[in-house]
Amino acid sequence: MKVCGVEINSSEAIICLVQDDGELFNVPECRSRSISLRNATDDQAIQEFHFAFNKLMQDYKVDEIAIISRPLKGKFAGSAASFKMEAAIQLCNLPATVIQQTEIKEQLKRNPLQVDFECLELRKIQKPAFEAAYARLNIKQYSKD
Repeated sequence: MKVCGVEINSSEAIICLVQDDGELFNVPECRSRSISLRNATDDQAIQEFHFAFNKLMQDYKVDEIAIISRPLKGKFAGSAASFKMEAAIQLCNLPATVIQQTEIKEQLKRNPLQVDFECLELRKIQKPAFEAAYARLNIKQYSKD
């Protein structure tokens, strides 16, 4: 199973692919680390963002998407553009789960990584997206028991 972790920051979706190969987790190469939304008020730009994201998911044969949740209110609330991006991602023909930070931390505590993040050849900005995908795979794997 291959999961795409997504962290949405202002007008950019930072992504990381993680694949479950039975006993091991694998981080496959991806041609893109992020996809940007040029203008959140332009319907053409939103459609282009959706097309680019959906095409990437099809090309890499992703099975599920894990989106990191953002607060609706308060100091760290997500912007209107970020929620438009989340909706465009959820409209892809794949299961899309919004995962809470607390769930991610719980899964990382329950199933700690056996390798340092630096060894994965990912950029630092991809760490939250990686953790979201890793947590989602762990939830899927251990909820079967």
